Amino acid sequence: MELGRKKHRKTDPMPCAVVIVAAGSASRMQGIDKVLADLNGKPVLLHTLEAFEMCERVDTVVVVTREDLIAPVEQLCRDHQMTKVQQVLSGGSDRTRSVLRGLDALAQREGLAAIHDGARPLVTQEILLETIAKAERTGAAAPAVPVKDTIKVTGDGVIAATPDRSRLVAIQTPQIFDLDFIRGALYKALEDDAPLTDDCSAAERLGMQVHLTEGSEENLKITTPMDLVVAQAVLKRREQP
Repeated sequence: MELGRKKHRKTDPMPCAVVIVAAGSASRMQGIDKVLADLNGKPVLLHTLEAFEMCERVDTVVVVTREDLIAPVEQLCRDHQMTKVQQVLSGGSDRTRSVLRGLDALAQREGLAAIHDGARPLVTQEILLETIAKAERTGAAAPAVPVKDTIKVTGDGVIAATPDRSRLVAIQTPQIFDLDFIRGALYKALEDDAPLTDDCSAAERLGMQVHLTEGSEENLKITTPMDLVVAQAVLKRREQP
């Protein structure tokens, strides 16, 4: 389906499209393909897709995944009537290039672009709506949670410094931006060969302030087999009356 430019009036809510990034190699999953791993009877990615399918502020979803998963993900979307998914694309050689492939598919649109980890399946509607609203007002927003552990800066195998924990947060996704801005910021980062740890980093290096919203410890990213165990426990708790 072709993604056409959608005009909106200033008084209307800004349209929000989503790029779901699910192109990683899952190197820390001990042979488990985390995108399609079972989580409470559904693939991890399906939980993620359903969250955005339900979100009233989202009108379009593009999934970026590995070449070998394109057909299975397309079938997953058809089987479960993910009507907002308009394209499933192959990823690039790294996360930044994968995100840009998704954003390029949205290049004829205007409004907001949310970038979300495909393996972050427990995001809530509250987080989505609050972060979209904050990005609509400010141009860039992301959910965050306070850091609980003491963080150390190391060098040569010893502790070099201890940052003030009260000023540290862990950034989650979705990270949401003006679409044209974040696309340009990511291309600029590639041009400058700048290392990026997330999409907020691309915005920050161009002077954009990224405003924080309240994240959740339950909005975890499936990175190791233990994360699947924790996610299963969270879902079981949510299902309790």
